[in-house]
Amino acid sequence: MSHDSQSLSREVHREPAISLALYWSLKWGIVHPLLLVYFRGRIYGSENVPHQGPLLVVSNHASYFDPPLLSSAIGRPVAYMAKAELFDVPVLSPAIRLYGAYPVTRETGDRSALRSALSRLDGGWAVGIFLQGSRTADARIPSPKLGAALIAAKARVPLLPVSLWGTQEILRSSVPRPAPITIRIGEPISPPQSSDRTELKAITQRCVSAIHALHDEGR
Repeated sequence: MSHDSQSLSREVHREPAISLALYWSLKWGIVHPLLLVYFRGRIYGSENVPHQGPLLVVSNHASYFDPPLLSSAIGRPVAYMAKAELFDVPVLSPAIRLYGAYPVTRETGDRSALRSALSRLDGGWAVGIFLQGSRTADARIPSPKLGAALIAAKARVPLLPVSLWGTQEILRSSVPRPAPITIRIGEPISPPQSSDRTELKAITQRCVSAIHALHDEGR
């Protein structure tokens, strides 16, 4: 099968119907009302989101609330990695799998995450990666990891930069605060042409610069 035929075959893939049904029910039943009403959410750049096909969503990260808020804002399910221990919980495990989550263990780390992310992308999912790899108090990305660029290079999928503004204020107390949230979605960035480290760094920095520029627009 030619590369063009492989690309066409993959492009028609979608998330499983049951996963899409779960996403839309949670989006409109819980997450989006919270985002728009409780957090007075504003969303800009929705027109930049491809409606289907594999996509790598890259963003900053400041709150545990970021994954569902981001996924709700871009209008399609986003698969994130989760601690392997969560997949041992009887009721939770099937639910988060349907929502696209994939397990990562400390022992295998990046190798496991890479294989699982590539598998999700091959199935037509959007995969979400926080470029810093962990939460930061100011929502900036001081030390971005190269994993997202590497995955994009291997899967030949675009990277979509997204800025989450204000989410670091949600858990300043024991009860989630109604902090104003703004989510800005940038234009897709073409994947690296190779896995050369210099090129991975260049694309990663381009993503970081795009996210910071969106974040600097503020509320």
